[in-house]
Amino acid sequence: MSVPLVLGLPLLLPLVVMNQPGGGARDTAYWLQAGLTAYCGARLSAMILARRRKLLQATFWMFCYMAMGVAPLAQAVLGRVPTPVVGPREDLVLAIALVLFGCCAFDLGALLARFRPPWRRREAEEERDFGRAETGEAGGPGEAGRTSDAGGAGGSAGDRRQGREGGDRPRLVHRRRVHLLTLAAFAAAALLVMRLGGPAVFFSSRQEITAGLEDAGLSGNGSEAGQAFVRGFGTVLPLIALLVYVRRLATSRHARRSWSTVAVFGALFCLNVVVNNPISNPRYWFLTVMFALLFTAFPVSAALYRMSLTLGVVVALLLFPFADAFRYDDNNTRPIETTSFLEPLALKDYDQIGMFANTITYVESTGHTYGNQLAGCVLFAVPRSVWEGKPVDTGVMVGQWMGTRNTNLSSPVWAELYIDFGAVGMTAGMGLLGYAAARFDRRVARASAGRRSHPGRLLLITAPLIAGYSFILLRGPLLQATGRVAIAAMCLLFITTRRADRAVPGS
Repeated sequence: MSVPLVLGLPLLLPLVVMNQPGGGARDTAYWLQAGLTAYCGARLSAMILARRRKLLQATFWMFCYMAMGVAPLAQAVLGRVPTPVVGPREDLVLAIALVLFGCCAFDLGALLARFRPPWRRREAEEERDFGRAETGEAGGPGEAGRTSDAGGAGGSAGDRRQGREGGDRPRLVHRRRVHLLTLAAFAAAALLVMRLGGPAVFFSSRQEITAGLEDAGLSGNGSEAGQAFVRGFGTVLPLIALLVYVRRLATSRHARRSWSTVAVFGALFCLNVVVNNPISNPRYWFLTVMFALLFTAFPVSAALYRMSLTLGVVVALLLFPFADAFRYDDNNTRPIETTSFLEPLALKDYDQIGMFANTITYVESTGHTYGNQLAGCVLFAVPRSVWEGKPVDTGVMVGQWMGTRNTNLSSPVWAELYIDFGAVGMTAGMGLLGYAAARFDRRVARASAGRRSHPGRLLLITAPLIAGYSFILLRGPLLQATGRVAIAAMCLLFITTRRADRAVPGS
């Protein structure tokens, strides 16, 4: 499958899109967009065919190929965009060029992550030597199994040595705190269900959910803090608790034989069907849920990893634009009538390139914000009554400046960095993002290598969650996405420990 994949993503699919009839101009923006699509397709193919799984880098290139590549190319062919581009054509050309430049910076950062300083290399060699010596003294398959449980593959003996010397140990899930988190998940979900009037509303439409939040006094009057708090805790806590149990059941035979563990997993699964289903939640959040569950349940399957990324592109381009059928009730639903598979890509959802161009025009008119938008994301919990000048979402701010009626607009991470720090800061930020993603993927690969990995290894629960949520973070706005990030971080810190729980085998 490697040959059709390598040829299909960067060459064949863009050529099919470019050969469709349309009224778009074949100018600099058009050809630059075609080059960006080919580049993202080549990098996504490399991620799919990589020797080891690279979740964060793969999701980044999958988003770039869909939202910054094929969809904008289809819009350029048709001459239609989901969100108006208010500035001159030169701003759109600059936006596409900066996206391509940011992608190259991401690649450069990932490349730099492969190199370690000389002192780090010496430490790694010492750990490998120590591991070989200790394995030779201990020997036997039982010792190898315990070594794998302690910290993954390769450097696990070194991890044990670091533990004896008081150094860093792998972060594990604290079994008793997970019980408390599970109880909190049921309580938070029950509060959300009761405030909205029962579980039936979760299977109606997102419009009904919004109306229920307004009736409960959690939304409206320009403040979304109440609804973000209740919905965040009511959806994030059940998901993290479910991921912990999925990981435990997937890797521990003792857990699969425990009726109490299986019963709690079943209850959490049913709870997530109610609060995290695709009917009552945005499509990007449901995509997060599915990615997190899939890669937690199958932590080392290379075939599933490649199939998920390959099919994900097809689903995102063909089905994702139609996946908001439950956003409105029957009276307000407008079915999409299309004669070409390109039209849905130009009618909705994929407005990232256009909004980046609008952000560039906004900056030319009003100037950079010099970190103010990023500060709003970091200090999102500060109420506006205390911080009068607290910024709004970047997409909302640019949309209000444009004068659009709908301000629920995207603001990709390129635009978030550009509006604060300009082109140079955006390039540096994308390079740091690539470096961090590559380092994180390497740690995940080391932790998941080997036949056995500790069932409570927190990193292997966190990685799929971050990979799934990265679609929301890359799409933006960041301020809108930080609430659930903070809630998830608090939950993960609460259940984190560096001590293996010996009370229950395999826990």
